Amino acid sequence: MANPLYDRLFGRYAGKTSVFLQLPEGETISHTAFLEMAARYAHMLRELGVTAGDRVAAQIAKSPQALAVYAACAQTGAVFLPLNTAYTVDEVAYFVDNSGARVVLCDARNEAGMTPMAQACGAALETLNGDGSGSFADKAAAMPTTFETVSRDEDDLAAFLYTSGTTGRSKGAMLTQGNLLSNSQTLAEQWRFTSDDVLLHALPIFHTHGLFVATNITLLTGGQMIFLPKFDVDLIISHLPGATAMMGVPTFYTRLLGDARFTKDLTKDMRLFVSGSAPLLAETHVQFEERTGHRILERYGMTETNMNTTNPYDGERRAGTVGFALPGVEVKITNAASGETLSQGEIGDIEVRGPNVFKGYWQMPEKTAEELRADGFFITGDLGRFDDDGYLHIVGRNKDLIISGGYNIYPKEVELLLDLEDGVLESAVIGVPHPDFGETVVGILVADGNRTPDIAGIQASIGKSLARFKQPQKLIVVDELPRNTMGKVQKNVLRKEFGALFQD
Repeated sequence: MANPLYDRLFGRYAGKTSVFLQLPEGETISHTAFLEMAARYAHMLRELGVTAGDRVAAQIAKSPQALAVYAACAQTGAVFLPLNTAYTVDEVAYFVDNSGARVVLCDARNEAGMTPMAQACGAALETLNGDGSGSFADKAAAMPTTFETVSRDEDDLAAFLYTSGTTGRSKGAMLTQGNLLSNSQTLAEQWRFTSDDVLLHALPIFHTHGLFVATNITLLTGGQMIFLPKFDVDLIISHLPGATAMMGVPTFYTRLLGDARFTKDLTKDMRLFVSGSAPLLAETHVQFEERTGHRILERYGMTETNMNTTNPYDGERRAGTVGFALPGVEVKITNAASGETLSQGEIGDIEVRGPNVFKGYWQMPEKTAEELRADGFFITGDLGRFDDDGYLHIVGRNKDLIISGGYNIYPKEVELLLDLEDGVLESAVIGVPHPDFGETVVGILVADGNRTPDIAGIQASIGKSLARFKQPQKLIVVDELPRNTMGKVQKNVLRKEFGALFQD
């Protein structure tokens, strides 16, 4: 029997005592020990009534045990549903109810609140804690260390990932075995991963970046992971000398740059730093290269597609861009109204087609039809353009487009100028309701800590580069920008906070 996802990521390590995970305290877990843990968990899932195609929801802390749940789902043919550990019980209730999850795993601290929710949804509830304890692990300890892998094929579902739901109820993106495997194989080749690599892993594993990119690539190529529970500057710095690669979000790199211990000597054995999940400031690119001699590789992906584009491993890694389409993936810029492909340099909707593109939204055929064209192209909701050299620039989200007095304004254009101003660390530009123009531009600034931004001076400066209708009618300084767990600025939160600025 064949099960491509399990066979290629996990099964091939059967009987191998090579190190798979290095933990912060110095402990290591071999491939064999990990597979035995996953097999016990697979038996436990079966005991709980899980069969192929059933959903298993997990709101649990990052740990080797949490990763073994993923492997157990692959081995039993279950659909893995990792959930953000910050979600409330009410939020989890929606995901469990909507997915029809058969089993829910949670931290023991949340058991009392989760129990009535699981009962109402008809799901079995077990606990699994960050230290590996909990009812699920305790019961699994008595299970056999081998499990007969359930047969599946590449078109079968492997995971649900729910979108953030900033404009409505979250949608369950259905990802197949083929989606995950094709993307991991392509990325491993593009980024030159081999069995000699040691990946410094500080990302969460309830998200594409940490689970389906970082972890899958390591499993596919036979490397090791230094598996940290979360991002911690001290831990990162102490483990960097033993790593060859690191994947992170922009805040990882800005925080490292803020520590004097982060030096060229510390990173001398590293070969690759990858950034994604949120835009990386051009200034961070420059500072990082000056400090370490390394050029961060930025790429572009999303929940529904995994990775779509990447800056080149060999060649210019161009700041402010996300590079070129991955082999086998098509990316085009289209007119939102007509769907027609636009010329190079024109801004429009980014559409993607390839083996990485998801199957659709769970139980949302209308929404699937809206965003997934009959020819296989997925309308990402991102706005972008190709420059003269073919690099893709992300301009912003379609929903963040500002229409003022009938004119289209792309926030990224304004943000790039604001970020260059003295005293500004970073910025976010939003549209807010305006009685005359429908919407108008507001800039939210974060000071760089060296000086207070000169609001009048900044407005005068950008006025030389921007048409009047694009210029912010108001600039506001805040301590920090609201971000989600992957570092993306939550502009919906800013619009809610500052949306009444021009209302009577």
